[in-house]
Amino acid sequence: MPTIRRRPGPQERVALVSEVLKSARRIVVKVGSSLVTNEGRGVDAAAIGNWSRQLAALARSGREVVMVSSGAIAEGMKRLGWSSRPKEVNELQAAAAVGQMGLVQMYETQLREHGMASAQVLLTHADLADRERYLNARSTLLTLLQLQVIPVINENDTVVTDEIKFGDNDTLGALVANLVEADALIILTDQKGLYAADPRKDPSARFIDQALAGDPELERMAGGTGSSLGRGGMITKVLAARRAAGSGASTVIAWGREPDVLLRLCEGEAIGTLLQARTAKVAARKQWMADHLQLRGSVTVDHGAVSKLVTEGKSLLPIGVTEVTGEFLRGDVIAVKSPQGEEIARGLANYSAAEARRIARKPSSQIEALLGYSHEAELIHRDNLVVEEREAR
Repeated sequence: MPTIRRRPGPQERVALVSEVLKSARRIVVKVGSSLVTNEGRGVDAAAIGNWSRQLAALARSGREVVMVSSGAIAEGMKRLGWSSRPKEVNELQAAAAVGQMGLVQMYETQLREHGMASAQVLLTHADLADRERYLNARSTLLTLLQLQVIPVINENDTVVTDEIKFGDNDTLGALVANLVEADALIILTDQKGLYAADPRKDPSARFIDQALAGDPELERMAGGTGSSLGRGGMITKVLAARRAAGSGASTVIAWGREPDVLLRLCEGEAIGTLLQARTAKVAARKQWMADHLQLRGSVTVDHGAVSKLVTEGKSLLPIGVTEVTGEFLRGDVIAVKSPQGEEIARGLANYSAAEARRIARKPSSQIEALLGYSHEAELIHRDNLVVEEREAR
């Protein structure tokens, strides 16, 4: 029986939203083209100012927030005087290049007015598919969050065509949620949420309060495309929720012009559609790491490092490494072995095998002197490390 057929009562619904979003500390917010550009009439300063006010309030309350924003193409069309969306990819990329200027300027202005620093980050799907570039992007974003800077992310439409052809950045929002290990993904759109049928064609369509992300029935119901400005539609939002759930992040799809929508959601109010992840964030990430089959190499560590990893849950530092085996690159999954040769953990390497051999048995303070640069102080950060003994307990 499809999980969506069971509709929880109001008390249960509020409790679930409260549990998922009220406790969320790291949140990715995605807004669509029609909202950002007021249905194509140009960057909507009032709307962006409203979201910026809410993002600033959440940041001041101790939350970490990332904004993934569509709208560059629509804004570029307005600036170029185009009344209809072009079909040629090169024209779409040109519109994105023109529109990105106004889009990021508006976010920077509005966030600054609310006391927050911002940063523009342009990503491609290839950045997140390549393990080394994945780690570089992750490191940059986490550093920005630590500095209390709000990243504003868009896909780099001037050099790639994924968003132009397929997604209106819904997929990118989910990938960013995976990248920064977000607790929740909030997709703001021009619909109240997910319906059992298209409400524009069937006014009696049933509203879906909540469901489990990844339920195949959701994809059947969400078929179709979006507006003439974006190419997302509900199907890409449902698929994005499924992807975000892979790292344990639940997704809410809600109307972007709902008053104080972000603040009310994070207070636990039932707004929009909640697509809940089946697996908790930590468990999902550890499962991905534990199941990774393409181990590129291994490092052997001393007894002190074993104790730090297994007992204290610390990161693996180069000084604890006694041997490096295999030829791996930064971002590859490698095994960590005890002095007896037993695999005790696996994780994402911050350095290649050649680099690891040069810094092994050395304190982290010497990494830059030995290599001429320093990616991280750790060979494997604890966030990217699965310890086998812990999982077995």
